[in-house]
Amino acid sequence: MSLPDYKSPGKQSTVFQLHSPVVQLNIGGQVYSTLLSTLRNCPNSKLADMFSGQPKVRTDAEGRFFIDRDGTHFRDILEFLRSQRLPTENVQEVYQEAVFYDIKPLVKQLEEMPQMFGELVGRQQFLARVPNYRENLEVIIRIARAEAIAHRYSSIIVCILRTEEDVGRYNDAINSLDTDKESVVSFGPWKATPSVGDLLDCIKMDIEAKGYKQHPHEEAPAKKLRLTKPSKSAALHIDLCKASTPTDALQYLLQFARKPVEAESVEGVVRILLEHYYKETDSSVRLKIASLLGLLSKTQGFSPDCIVDDAINTLNSEKSHQVLAQLLDTLLVIGTQLPDSTTLRLRLIEVACKHLTDTYFGVRNKCLQLLGCLGSADKPLSKESEGTAAGTAPRDVQSIISDYFGDQDPRVRTAAIKAMLQLHERGIKLQQTIYSQACKLLSDDFEQVRSVAVQMVWVLSQLYSESIVPIPSSSEEIRLVDDSFGKISHMVSDGSWVVRVQAAKILGSMQQVSPHFLEQTLDKKLMSDLRRKRTAHERAKELYSSGEFSSGRKWADDAPKEKVDTTAVNLIDSGACGAFVHGLEDEMYEVRIAAVEALCALAQSSPSFAEKCLDFLVDMFNDEIEEVRLQSIHVLRQISTHITLREDQLDTVLAVLEDSSRDIREALHELICYTNVSTKECIQLALLELLKNLTKYPTDRNSVWKCLKFLGARHPTLVLPIVPELLSTHPYFDTPEPDMDDPAYIAVLVLVFNAAKSCPTMSALFSDHTFRHYAYLRDSLSHLVPQLRLPCGKLSSTSESLGPASSLESAQQFLQDSLARVCTVQHLEAPGAQDLLEFTIRDLQRLGELQTELAGAADFCATYLRCQLLLMKALQEKLWNVAVPLYLKQNAMASAAVKQILEETYKLEFLYSGLETRQVAIIHHVRLQAKALQLVLTARTRRGVEPLLSVCEKFLQEVDTFHRLFITEIPHFQDSFVEKLLELMPRLAACKPLDLVKILQTTLRQMTVMSQIHRASATIIEPTGESDNPLRFTSGLVVALDIDATLEHVQDPQTWVKVQVLYPDGQSHVIHPKPGDFRKPGPGRHRLITQVYLSHSAWTEPCQIEVRLLLAYSSSASRVPTPKALAWNESTEGLPSTESSIEGTISFSKPVKVFIMPKPARR
Repeated sequence: MSLPDYKSPGKQSTVFQLHSPVVQLNIGGQVYSTLLSTLRNCPNSKLADMFSGQPKVRTDAEGRFFIDRDGTHFRDILEFLRSQRLPTENVQEVYQEAVFYDIKPLVKQLEEMPQMFGELVGRQQFLARVPNYRENLEVIIRIARAEAIAHRYSSIIVCILRTEEDVGRYNDAINSLDTDKESVVSFGPWKATPSVGDLLDCIKMDIEAKGYKQHPHEEAPAKKLRLTKPSKSAALHIDLCKASTPTDALQYLLQFARKPVEAESVEGVVRILLEHYYKETDSSVRLKIASLLGLLSKTQGFSPDCIVDDAINTLNSEKSHQVLAQLLDTLLVIGTQLPDSTTLRLRLIEVACKHLTDTYFGVRNKCLQLLGCLGSADKPLSKESEGTAAGTAPRDVQSIISDYFGDQDPRVRTAAIKAMLQLHERGIKLQQTIYSQACKLLSDDFEQVRSVAVQMVWVLSQLYSESIVPIPSSSEEIRLVDDSFGKISHMVSDGSWVVRVQAAKILGSMQQVSPHFLEQTLDKKLMSDLRRKRTAHERAKELYSSGEFSSGRKWADDAPKEKVDTTAVNLIDSGACGAFVHGLEDEMYEVRIAAVEALCALAQSSPSFAEKCLDFLVDMFNDEIEEVRLQSIHVLRQISTHITLREDQLDTVLAVLEDSSRDIREALHELICYTNVSTKECIQLALLELLKNLTKYPTDRNSVWKCLKFLGARHPTLVLPIVPELLSTHPYFDTPEPDMDDPAYIAVLVLVFNAAKSCPTMSALFSDHTFRHYAYLRDSLSHLVPQLRLPCGKLSSTSESLGPASSLESAQQFLQDSLARVCTVQHLEAPGAQDLLEFTIRDLQRLGELQTELAGAADFCATYLRCQLLLMKALQEKLWNVAVPLYLKQNAMASAAVKQILEETYKLEFLYSGLETRQVAIIHHVRLQAKALQLVLTARTRRGVEPLLSVCEKFLQEVDTFHRLFITEIPHFQDSFVEKLLELMPRLAACKPLDLVKILQTTLRQMTVMSQIHRASATIIEPTGESDNPLRFTSGLVVALDIDATLEHVQDPQTWVKVQVLYPDGQSHVIHPKPGDFRKPGPGRHRLITQVYLSHSAWTEPCQIEVRLLLAYSSSASRVPTPKALAWNESTEGLPSTESSIEGTISFSKPVKVFIMPKPARR
């Protein structure tokens, strides 16, 4: 007999239960009693395995077998094991339990039940056919969670594309939608029977199964189409959550910064950034987030005041100096975006003053920048705001900034001066006490500090120019502007060429300085030892002219030296004496150019200083850098009215004519045109050198002739004594007649005839052939040879046929009388009106040929009248009364007239410069008439109303645009086409075409013409087109053709001038030159030097190509007048778009023909 084992009661109970037929089960807290055979009823199940052999489950305190599972549906499992009965409710839950216990018979029978068959066989197989269903469902949940963080709710649009055809049909529409406003996820397509509604039910079921609530919103079908991208804030949140390292997060932030963000999404994005900012431990990521906060604050339409508190809070808790500086920069951006918020401005200033004591230079720089951009002089800062010690008085912003002029870091000193300059730019008057501190900074060791210090000294000199300041180490006083002039002059000798350039430029703007200080900048005396410093040229001359004894002593060593009167010397820094001399002799050409420009600015305001600086400017003509030489010539041209060249100076100037650069030579010709010379020898010298220039460079012919024209007109009394020598006349003998084809002889005649215009006695020195040559040149070169009052009987037949000479005033009067005579025609159908227009156009064209000064105005008026003449011919009333079938001939003529009128109006607008507002309005008025005629033609030739609706609407928009653009000129259009058209507006749709034609037959608009109207013109110098030798090149390859042309009165040639090459087979090639190919040798003149590359297939013999210059135009760049206070884009912002941009080209040069010969390639 064995005894029970009292030491292990649990084990005894378990063994007892296994041998007992009844088993106690604890299933998740619910107790069940069943037979052991019932649990083993399904041998291969997990449940039978638990209770076979040794127990594989734990027991509770009562000794019952414990299974950690929900016991609610275990009753149905036991019922099936006992009696094979299936459940009728909660089928899916019982199915999950059967799967867990691996009771295969029960699982199989449950799957065949209708409730489970639809889920497993139908739904799951259908979802398996939907591409990326599980992934898209996960995206929906992640987007919802991310957006809920920023907005406390989420809104997601589901786009379902059922078939492949739907994808192709709506792909472009999806791609065109704005994806940044709403979160969108798309599903499909799939190949299965279930519909779109079935898929939506599946999505709802799966979302609810994961514990989320969904509320569907009904929208219009068009609004359900969206891209499969989340909103900005959600996408950023998802990316930052995916980042496992700071490098990944930084990469996501960089990618995010490249994409635009809408104003309505900015707040959510900012909250996401701030959330990750507080979590982030890496300073580089926080730095980028701080930078993004500043960029987002600049978003148009977003007010950054809602993020100020968050930005300041992050500032107070930040430990990294670099991030702190970036946060201050973000606050600066916010402050500049809200300039009217006084409370915010004061708050940001307090923040800046609080962090001014930071040890990092970047933080101090940003604080100073904040003070400069937001500080004001209206109220001093409190002790708390600036962080001063207790007991100190409140201080203003300027005193706080000036404390950092002496900071140990040069970058902080630079930032302090820039902050002070920023206060000045904002209209705050700087204190004079800053001047002494700024002067000390001129001797700073760092270049950037000296550079901004120069600006500060100049600003104070303009604010307090008449203030008196003491001279250091002296008891005398001086004007502040003179003292600052001396100090800035000293900076022309600075060690940094950047500072030297800046100092030289600033000197040119200091025109309030005293004359004697100004003149000392050209003096070569140094005030350090009161001794004269000789130039290198003077020292070399002395060594050359004086010998030397064998003892080493030079001749005249014991001669008395030059003494300087110390009482006549101004107490000015030594650097100011000869400042411009140093600048003009600087090793950097940028400094020399700046010094030349400064001399020009000062000389224009002081004629006496212009005379003194003349020698120095002339010396710059010999500079080794072409840009310096060219700038010196331009400068001397600007001050030419204040100076008169001596013979030695003129000799130096004319030596530049040997320069190989055509730009230099033409600029020098322009200079001589407006320069005064002192003696007749200067005239002879100038003529001799110009003729040499003409011989060496024949392409300069026109420029030399023009130069001599002005030279003779400015110096008639100097030309008079040398006329016999110039014309090679003899008082007693006849001289041979010179060749009129000689350009040099024509140049001499141009000089003499222009001088004779102001010297009536000069014609007595002319020989008979000179009078004949005058008549010839007056016809062929009327723009160079003026009308002269010659003695009676000396006029040639050509001159006599021209009638009495008329001055420019009489020519202008003739022009006005011609226009007034035309405007007396009250109606275009008046008898003789057409003949009057034709005769007037002919007279104006001839007037433009004879009077070059009025050529632009005369051509402009002739073109305008030609438009009116074309309109008159197209509107003959008898032709408009015929029936429509007989209208074909009239339609063709009127259509051609409309086309030509439109072309002529674009020429009037874009080919002429100097137009006034009224003249531009008249041009647009004529264009509107042509378009109205075009509308009439369309109405008579097209049937039905529909084709005319768009045309009429477009025309009405053009009328409205004309009315809005020229509202100030409407009173001058009384009884005009526009005024009558506006009256007809309400019934325009129902009016007959003949009514509109009668309105078009209105009075001619009176044209007021100003003499400053100039016609754009171009002359091609190279190629000349005179060579018979063709340019040979292999077909398929290219050959370069050099183009050299002069442009007159062309506005913005870099944009509008093009080169056209026309081949014999009709092919046209248009080239747009580079901006660097254009030069500007003088006012109103441009030079085009470029290359055109030609290529063509093989020809059998040489043929000519035509090269010409075109002036492009675009109706979008119309010269419509704009209010003075508004920019172009502002003035036309509210105007409707009347038409698509009309572009075209106008030929404004004579074509040049060049022989070329493409030859076949050798095999």
